[in-house]
Amino acid sequence: MDEQQFFKKLNSLCTSKEIFDFLSSLEVMSDTMASGALQRISEVEVDDNGLKNPEGVLENEVFRALCFQFEFESSKLSNTGLLHALQALIKLRIDPGSTLMASLLSESKERLDKGQLTVKNLCALGESLLELEGPGCAMLEQILNHVQEKDIEKWSPREMVMVYKMLQVPAREGEQFQDLLDRLNSVALNVVSQLSPTFTSLMLNSLVGLHQTRAVPLVTALCKHSVKHIAQFTGDELVNVLEAFLYFGHREEIFTEALETHVPKSIFTMHPQTVSKIMQYCCQRMILSKPIFDAAAEGFISDADTFTADQIAGYILPFGTLNYQPPSASSLFRKLETVLHSRFTHFQPRTLLNLLHSCVLIQRYPVNFLPKIFSPYFLQQLQAQPPGLDRIVTSQLTQLFLTATLECPFYEGPKLLPKYQVKAFLMPRSSLDVHLLKKVKTGLLYLLKKRIYFATEVSTPYFYTVDIEIKLDEEGFVLPAAHCEEVQKRIALCVDGRNRFCVNSHNLLGEQAIKQRHLQLLGYEVVQIPFFEIESLQNCRKMAEYLHKKIFSHT
Repeated sequence: MDEQQFFKKLNSLCTSKEIFDFLSSLEVMSDTMASGALQRISEVEVDDNGLKNPEGVLENEVFRALCFQFEFESSKLSNTGLLHALQALIKLRIDPGSTLMASLLSESKERLDKGQLTVKNLCALGESLLELEGPGCAMLEQILNHVQEKDIEKWSPREMVMVYKMLQVPAREGEQFQDLLDRLNSVALNVVSQLSPTFTSLMLNSLVGLHQTRAVPLVTALCKHSVKHIAQFTGDELVNVLEAFLYFGHREEIFTEALETHVPKSIFTMHPQTVSKIMQYCCQRMILSKPIFDAAAEGFISDADTFTADQIAGYILPFGTLNYQPPSASSLFRKLETVLHSRFTHFQPRTLLNLLHSCVLIQRYPVNFLPKIFSPYFLQQLQAQPPGLDRIVTSQLTQLFLTATLECPFYEGPKLLPKYQVKAFLMPRSSLDVHLLKKVKTGLLYLLKKRIYFATEVSTPYFYTVDIEIKLDEEGFVLPAAHCEEVQKRIALCVDGRNRFCVNSHNLLGEQAIKQRHLQLLGYEVVQIPFFEIESLQNCRKMAEYLHKKIFSHT
């Protein structure tokens, strides 16, 4: 039988028994056919848990005969036969210390030393060694030295991906193969359009591992190309792609649109880790995608009992951060409460605090859990978990306490002791836009005539900083900002730049929504000055007219 017919027949067989019966019927076969048969056996008999039927494979006479021949005739094998057999036997979990494996590895090393291996062979050997010995394998450097001498222009996508993978090994010294990496990045750019979903994901994953922040054209091309494969990526491949988008700070609108089509259709079959990573991507890039968030909520309601603690946090935190309640919010948070009750001790203290803090941002009050959060035991646990009671943790604790005080008057449990409270909240995502502030200050000066009538970035006794504060007396006249007596009303102007909203949206972030809510409850008249209302105002007179209508609408 010629090789083409052989492989066509071999690939149609689905069990090791069928393969062994087929091999028994042949009188003669080449070493590439024999190694191909071993590879096919490894494909059908190995899953995530290892070899499905060890006895049926390893004790089979045909299998033993093949191994015998590979062991004692290794020097007569073709490069392809030798390296494919090595790959298959590693996958079949053959003992690395056996005489069979020693013979194949020794022959491979000899041919490597003599420079007899093509790029394809070198990549196959590198893949085998990574699988067998891990990153510490001494021969990898020798393989890469040979690879450097080859013409990259002639490499297949598989070979490029494999070289990236070998370069990624921590043992490689930074600059030693930089020239190879730069050439590879340049040539890879020309083949991006031909890459399969698997190779696209692997290449992006390698570029992250190699910190290739300078390879912007290649990263951009791969990110754009990945849009075509959203539905074809496996869960792990999609996670790799999302991690690359996050690492390189890339955002592609058509990528989000593709996710919005794919996620709602596939939510009940997707791995929770994949959905969690999609939610993390949306959260970090501040993308409020209602189709994705609504689907994630449905998936959580259905399957949260099987999620890990970190996956639960991955699903829920973005709802608070981006200030969004899905149509199924009641069921979603009821499910969350049920899961927390049954698995409270499964959560790391910091994960639990992040979860509950996220809930209060969108007015979902975890009153039943606050006594545990404010207990000395839990606070000690928080302190013991690195980085301990840092500013972020104490800000979250203080905001939970303030929420309980202002929005849950029926809460009668333990309070947060003053030593755990911050003087001012951290607003990590939404600092004050100084250019927008300057524009508003210029308009206010035109309107109020003197700078003494308003103050900027005012610290309050309630942990929040007010962007601009104006004080009025009981007749509605503006008082100097330094005036402390006869103050009847305080107006808090919230100068909200783009960074305080979700991307391409007028939806305020959770940390700003709770701030404005709390300032109102504390007696301030809150006036929002969003960027999208004032960016088009060209001069200070128009700005002053806008502020007059906004702040003093009845005057």
